Amino acid sequence: MVQIIAGEKGKGKTKYLLDKANAAIKESTGSIVYLDKSSKHMYELNNKIRLINVKEYPITSCEAFIGFICGIISQDYDLEMMFLDSFLKLASLEGEDISEVITTLENIGEKYHVTFVLSVSINKEDMPENAQKDVIIAL
Repeated sequence: MVQIIAGEKGKGKTKYLLDKANAAIKESTGSIVYLDKSSKHMYELNNKIRLINVKEYPITSCEAFIGFICGIISQDYDLEMMFLDSFLKLASLEGEDISEVITTLENIGEKYHVTFVLSVSINKEDMPENAQKDVIIAL
């Protein structure tokens, strides 16, 4: 499953994502991973949530990013949720069409029973149709 938090930069998507991750760990029986472009939010997350600074790894394309996600999933059979802050930056998709990647994440999530929660700096109306159905909140 893919859930999207949509909105322009500076609208509070990261705060909403952090709150959602911290709430999810209280109900979770498996593990939760939070991917970000820095370690800045380390102290805002529950210590049971694994924070990964994606910028520490040589990911320069969308394909490499999907491979990175699959690697994380393959190492943790108890993984339930992945929170992806600044999704467009992490996945090297700024200014690109995200529809194919959303479909890929939906397929991965379905196969491995992982829920992806993305913060995306695009207004809901400007997203591809297949992504609009996954928007849980538009800020």
